[in-house]
Amino acid sequence: MSRQILVTSALPYANGALHMGHMLEYIQTDIWVRYQRLAGNQCQWVWADDGHGTPIMLKAEAEGITPLELITRCKAEHERDIAGFLLSPDNFHTTHSDENREMAELIYTRLRDAGHIVKRTIKQLYDAEKAMFLPDRFVKGICPNCDTPDQYGDNCEKCSATYEATELKEPISQVSGTTPELRDSEQYFFALSKFNDMLSSWTASGTLQPEVANKLKEWLESGLQDWDISRNAPYWGFEIPDAPGKYFYVWLDAPIGYMASHKNLAARTGENWEESWKEGSNVELYHFIGKDITNFHCLFWPAMLEGAGFRKPTGVFCHGFLTIDNLKMSKSRGTSITIETWLKHLKPEYLRYYFASKLTGSVVDMNMNFEDFTTRCNADLVGKVVNIASRCAGFITKKFDGKLSEEYPANSLHDYEVFTSAKQIIGEYYEQREYGKAMREIMILAEHANTYINDAEPWVKIKDPDKAAEVQAICTIGLNYFRAIVTYLSPVLPDITAKTEQFLNTSLTLEGLEQPLVNHTINAYKPMMTRVETSQVDKILEETLANAPAEPVAASTPDIEPLKPEIEIDDFNKVDLRVAVIVDAQAVEGADKLVELTLDIGIEKRTVFAGIKAAYKPEDLIGRSTVMVANLKPRKMRFGLSSGMVLAAGPGGSDIFILTPDDGASAGMRVK
Repeated sequence: MSRQILVTSALPYANGALHMGHMLEYIQTDIWVRYQRLAGNQCQWVWADDGHGTPIMLKAEAEGITPLELITRCKAEHERDIAGFLLSPDNFHTTHSDENREMAELIYTRLRDAGHIVKRTIKQLYDAEKAMFLPDRFVKGICPNCDTPDQYGDNCEKCSATYEATELKEPISQVSGTTPELRDSEQYFFALSKFNDMLSSWTASGTLQPEVANKLKEWLESGLQDWDISRNAPYWGFEIPDAPGKYFYVWLDAPIGYMASHKNLAARTGENWEESWKEGSNVELYHFIGKDITNFHCLFWPAMLEGAGFRKPTGVFCHGFLTIDNLKMSKSRGTSITIETWLKHLKPEYLRYYFASKLTGSVVDMNMNFEDFTTRCNADLVGKVVNIASRCAGFITKKFDGKLSEEYPANSLHDYEVFTSAKQIIGEYYEQREYGKAMREIMILAEHANTYINDAEPWVKIKDPDKAAEVQAICTIGLNYFRAIVTYLSPVLPDITAKTEQFLNTSLTLEGLEQPLVNHTINAYKPMMTRVETSQVDKILEETLANAPAEPVAASTPDIEPLKPEIEIDDFNKVDLRVAVIVDAQAVEGADKLVELTLDIGIEKRTVFAGIKAAYKPEDLIGRSTVMVANLKPRKMRFGLSSGMVLAAGPGGSDIFILTPDDGASAGMRVK
């Protein structure tokens, strides 16, 4: 009896292009889905764009278009790339849809009526100049966990910590550039803490990978906090039904998008989609996600489902990040490669196979080395797999009118059974998402097939008319090996599979492998795959570099700040550097890093707040000379007005040094 399976992938964000990092997860999902279908199971894959949230507002504003125009354009681009990479979702929808609005309101209402929604007055950052509360992404500051500067108000890009915007150190509004104030704001919370016991049991039930369950256990043992699910206007999303001016936080309606996409699909197929989401459903539900969104899918989401009376996932499959040459992907390095760029120069199946050869069922990062990529694809796909067909096909077509032997040689049936019996272990590896192990098993078969052909030497025997039948039998065996290998590879290589079906004039199924293909006419062989050339990879990297926006390049040493975008000499000439004498210095109460400096620049005195408290005692600075940017626009900070900036260098913390001019320099002297 076939299994009924429903699969989802994490939603790509609708404010930019799909890149190789996205494709790691989507290829992992697609291979698993295609294997389930190959195994005879009923497997649906529903998916969507994530079309809400502050980053979309900011991107649309920067481009001078509406958020709706932006997400509509991105969805079309994503659908193009999904098709280009041979992905096979049954439905790709958007969270900005009627179905998702209806489902989000339904789940919220059920949670509210069950007593799982509470209102609280909290402190939030408020931009007094623009008269608005600041959404997470409208504020930047220093990460409260690792002290990395220029981080958004919801999570740190360096250490992946999540936090409230109010926890940022030295926050700055991205709307006005001012320091925001803390003000009271009434917000809506999902009472996640009520589900601590349920989640402790569910996460330890085998639903998650062991390393994920162990990580979540730390959160659960310390006790979960209630989750803020509302945002103040302006916000691009769905307004909360009973709270005018309040909007659902993007992470509330994003996973609900899985249900909405399924509902949208059902409108076309006529299926009863609700049966899949009912408590006690026989349908298996699996989510494929990256490790960075584990808490949303393994804590918030199952608790929402439980509280609203829906079923929880059967399993959540987490994967690690993709690195390029052991470094994070970077546009400025030319390694944050978009799918559009890849498809201009290389077919998708090379990357599909390379990812498959390295993917495991655990949560580990995957490194891509382009030299390894080129070598592996050429050796395995070209040298081992399609080589089998090209070596055998010509003899069958030219010498035997395209017809395979009438019977399979009896003395070779045992070896053929080695190929057919491999489907069990290969299938288990696919099921466990141990694709790398599956690829190794398949390549062992390919090596066996090539060794057989090498030893049989049909190109030698064909010269002897008396051995024609033997050559036909050799090539029949070789092509049956090829048929089995491509069948096993079909979840990974759908285009090669289609070409093989046309070439062999048959469908590739696991059941079909039970009987070898004999007394059968095949079509003329056409080349299926060519070698990957280094020049093709170079063009991908060059185009990515050429299209990259100006972006800081990460330094090779983590203690060195990355370079900023290039400026013109005229830009530099605008900076007025002056010698300043520090006439007073005071620690700033309530600030971890700031010292309030009173600077004499000859024509006037200035107050400047400098983040050098860890390096200097304020009293040791008095009387010293330094260099300041005298024409920097004053900035209103929480502690007062800062009218300039002193120059300092160093990795930070206690290792930072203010610049000191020569002893002969006097206050106000311009520095050139």
